[in-house]
Amino acid sequence: MKDLRNYSLKHHNTFGMEAKASRFMEYANVEDAQQIAAVLRAGQEPFLIIGSGSNLLLTADFEGIVVHSVIKGIEKRTCEDGATVVRCGSGELWDDVVAWCVGESLGHLVNLSLIPGEVGASVVQNIGAYGSEVSEFVASIEAVDIATGERVTIAPADCDYGYRKSKFKTVWKNKYLITAVEYLLPAETQLNVAYGNIRAELERRGIDKPTADDLRSTIIGIRQNKLPDPAVEGNAGSFFMNPVVPREKYEELAALYEGMPHYDVDEEHVKIPAGWMIEQCGWKGKSLGRAGVHAKQALVLVNRGGATGDEVVRLCEAIRRDVKEKFGINIYPEVNIV
Repeated sequence: MKDLRNYSLKHHNTFGMEAKASRFMEYANVEDAQQIAAVLRAGQEPFLIIGSGSNLLLTADFEGIVVHSVIKGIEKRTCEDGATVVRCGSGELWDDVVAWCVGESLGHLVNLSLIPGEVGASVVQNIGAYGSEVSEFVASIEAVDIATGERVTIAPADCDYGYRKSKFKTVWKNKYLITAVEYLLPAETQLNVAYGNIRAELERRGIDKPTADDLRSTIIGIRQNKLPDPAVEGNAGSFFMNPVVPREKYEELAALYEGMPHYDVDEEHVKIPAGWMIEQCGWKGKSLGRAGVHAKQALVLVNRGGATGDEVVRLCEAIRRDVKEKFGINIYPEVNIV
């Protein structure tokens, strides 16, 4: 177990913000997590549970305890019906899990390739991309209950999963230290190439019947082309959630903006890309101080160099105000602002 004081968080947030934690604790197994839970229970200090910091914006030093998992391990077992359960330590990098599964001829998670972050965060955030969400595959979540120190197993049905939503972000916030996640992958793999520009990119590459490897390579290429490398330009990926609006609102806007992109959620609701609206407001590639909007993907806010968390927040609020004025729609950060 790691237990450090006055610890720099610069390498624990992909925005690259300079910030320190009064105390930093890291658990490498369940017993470590139980010891940390006892510290959190006994103390009066605030605490923050993080993954790799790829969905985090720090606006100041954290006067409390920052907790992080480094539990590793990926293993699989086969069920009687031919399905596969993949069990992963909460500190595993998510994309390493996807790569491992593809290498084992399990292509179910491939549309979630190159999403930054760790396994524990995958079930908190309900990560998603290209028509897939991780909640479709979660079988169970293993954790330590901070209030009791007991080991618990949580069923996905109890997590209230929705678009970038779970109980871990609301009523269960700071309730559990996640130690492992099991994903249930059906016996048959059905690759989804219908979302976004995947099919067009496959055609451009001359691939008619893609394998999971083909699809992974294609998705990685698309993401790398439109998303900045945090090592070069600090960012947390998609900063805003795509709003889901009533169909009447979408139809009202579609009459004003020909060709407005959208995705049907159900008969009554439509998802409108926040990045498209931000671009229509003229923000794509623009800056406000040392914080800016990525030139290739308006959904991504970037640290141009030396930006503070407050500067990114000011940019966020300016964008939200303009989108509201132009479209009458509120957009909300996906990133956890601390």
